[in-house]
Amino acid sequence: MKKKVLFVINTLGLAGAETALLNLLSRFPKEGYRIDLFVLMAQGELKNRIPEHVNLLNPSFSTEMIHSKEGRRDMKARIVRSSLRGGSIFKNLPYLFSNGIRMAKNEDRRWENMAWKVLSDGAERIRTEYDLAVAFLEGGSTYYVADHVRAKKKAAVLHVDYKKAGYFPALDRSCYDKFDRIFSVSEEVRQSFIKAWPSCEEKTALLFNIIDQQAIRQAALEGEGFSDGFDGVRILTVGRLTPQKGYDFTIEVMAELKEKGLPVRWYVIGEGALREDLEQKILETGMEEDFILLGAKENPYPYMKECDIYAHLTRFEGKSIAIQEALTLGKAVIASDCSGNREQIRDKEDGILCEYEKDACVRELTGLIEDEGLRKSLGEAAGRIEYNGNEEIKKLTELMEE
Repeated sequence: MKKKVLFVINTLGLAGAETALLNLLSRFPKEGYRIDLFVLMAQGELKNRIPEHVNLLNPSFSTEMIHSKEGRRDMKARIVRSSLRGGSIFKNLPYLFSNGIRMAKNEDRRWENMAWKVLSDGAERIRTEYDLAVAFLEGGSTYYVADHVRAKKKAAVLHVDYKKAGYFPALDRSCYDKFDRIFSVSEEVRQSFIKAWPSCEEKTALLFNIIDQQAIRQAALEGEGFSDGFDGVRILTVGRLTPQKGYDFTIEVMAELKEKGLPVRWYVIGEGALREDLEQKILETGMEEDFILLGAKENPYPYMKECDIYAHLTRFEGKSIAIQEALTLGKAVIASDCSGNREQIRDKEDGILCEYEKDACVRELTGLIEDEGLRKSLGEAAGRIEYNGNEEIKKLTELMEE
């Protein structure tokens, strides 16, 4: 009899955790397992990448891009339906009130995190009992697996710094006590969680993101890359337009680089709620021709292959898949010296770690822009890094046998 495994994630849009899940699903053994996937918000443009042997359980699903006009419309409609289903919004009023007060006192507050409990309680139910259920992201999917899924074993996967992402124990209630294993994508993510949940330390473990290096290198040869004819040094960043990614900061860094007269242009692949704010800041700094928001790209790899420098100057991270992808394509990578990033790069060997401070970032980027030999040597070292995900799959299958 096949063992039944369920994976739950919040959405299936173009983002790191979603890509990591699809890579994991493609590697998960087909023989001996029935693999189901439930997307809490039933939306995301990556639906067509779900492996054929994985059963999508959502009866209806929107493939509109999460941050497009149509996607936001569909998301709002689903939020309303989930909030009203079974009176979820009304049942959770005490929860929202008490945590709203706590959130107001939290310097790392993320108001949207409070909505996940309402949406989880209002989501459609799954009747099957599983051998293993995996909540692959914080918030909604974690609450859903903890409270509404029947499984012999339950696992949660943490992708971001718990505190900096705006979570705290009162918000999550006792949900993590209901899991048999709590995986983190990096050691610093694990330590951040343990500080908040010391009682769960013994059941934490590492589960690194899986990437398909061969597929990435092949995809980089397909499709189109840059088409603006720029002949200077291209800097690229890939990631959603959110405060975490620090694009307001990188615009200021770029303005300093241009003041120095350097032949450089900065491109961003990604979409998000901050687009209008970033466009305004680009106008204010006179960077209209120098800091380019390209929007979301289903295949960002041709751009990544053609860029001269990959920059990831984020405020915090879990463990960036975009960095892994850039390293795979042999790019010179510069990243902020923050949680997650510093576990992926050996400073001055296969990339550069930089203090999250404007003068420091300008200094390091100037060195990379002016020194083609340094970019080449870092890229060659990066291209030799290999990622093997077999051990990560084993951690999940062995959990079912414990």
